[in-house]
Amino acid sequence: MAPSIRLSPAARSLFDEPLAIAVQGLGPRQQVTLRTSLRDETGQLFQASAHYQAGDDGELDLARCPALPGGSFSGLEPMGLLWALQPQKPFWRLVKRDVQSPFLLQMEVFEGHGERRGRLLAQAQHERAFLRDGVRRVPVREGRIRATLFLPPGNGPFPGIIDLYGTGGGLPEYRACLLANYGFAVLALAFYSYEDLPKEMKEFHLEYFEEAVNYMLQHTQVKGPGIGLLGHSKGGDLCISMASFLKGITATALINGSVANVGAVLRYKDITIPPLGVNPKRIKVSKSGIADIIDALNNPLEGPDRQSFIPLEKAECCFLFIVGQDDHNWKSEFYAVEGSKRLQAHGKEKPEIVCYPGAGHYIEPPFFPMCAASMHLLFGKPVMWGGEPKAHCEAQIDAWQQIQAFFHKHLTGKPSGTSSKL
Repeated sequence: MAPSIRLSPAARSLFDEPLAIAVQGLGPRQQVTLRTSLRDETGQLFQASAHYQAGDDGELDLARCPALPGGSFSGLEPMGLLWALQPQKPFWRLVKRDVQSPFLLQMEVFEGHGERRGRLLAQAQHERAFLRDGVRRVPVREGRIRATLFLPPGNGPFPGIIDLYGTGGGLPEYRACLLANYGFAVLALAFYSYEDLPKEMKEFHLEYFEEAVNYMLQHTQVKGPGIGLLGHSKGGDLCISMASFLKGITATALINGSVANVGAVLRYKDITIPPLGVNPKRIKVSKSGIADIIDALNNPLEGPDRQSFIPLEKAECCFLFIVGQDDHNWKSEFYAVEGSKRLQAHGKEKPEIVCYPGAGHYIEPPFFPMCAASMHLLFGKPVMWGGEPKAHCEAQIDAWQQIQAFFHKHLTGKPSGTSSKL
């Protein structure tokens, strides 16, 4: 019997779902190298490889067989060949631009563990998709809103969420559509550097975000009476500002967000919140040219920078802070703790804070490979995001469950039916 790769699901799975990988038909205790490859939509290549030894029966099941030292990872890591994918081009982050097409994963099995590749023994392809069958993708161009709405299969109405990313701008849809697969109506909202929206992060007007909230509240497929907000990085402090000043928000989840307004002036009616001050002298640059910006921002508890602290005590919603304790973009844990103190000092409910040691800044949906460093649009140079790959991967899996459970609880009143498959 010739060696072959056995995958479950066989041909296609959702990107955030586990994939079972096994090789059959090898010789007893045969040594092999497994390699995965994936190209993003710009053609950039991501690869991972691991050394294995088959069992006495010639079977190799990654759920039972640990990877040996010398590859991208070692130990018992059934999904290591996915989370350990690394770009061949430095400072490149894996993102999905067109969620309607899957990523194509190539798998190969080579003979031996040598520096030079041994003979190719088996290969397979697998599609990692973003949209579950029946999820509808609806581009939204109403008034000033530039967004994409994802609606789950079925009649609805569904609990509604607005999803915001950070300083990268544009309209990332992949987290929103993956979340819609679990029964939420999710609006991926662009707020700058997209179509006719402002090109730069100079100032933001909360009225734009209010328009998006009202769009969701009035949508026939969105279950009221309130909606949820999900924001990462700069999207996090925008979500806190929305929750603090706008009506109709029931639950706000932040992934490595800030409780101070960062990067641009924020205006709403007659209110102006200045951005937190930055001191470029506190940026450390390594010999390899990568900047560590964790100390660049001023403390929002001191001096004039206190004006940048968002008055989250005005919010009428529940909060969830997801924190990577090795976030090098800014001090996410400090912000979460100070946000919690501020809420409790004003008699508000204590927020949920979930901390992950070894997780960096970009806590993405499960099985996105950790991005250790990439270009920062505001600083114009590569910066380190922090994180340790295995711990970061585990954080992404757990955070994804925490976020869904939080929104199920507060937007539907029911506990989440999703339990971690791992």
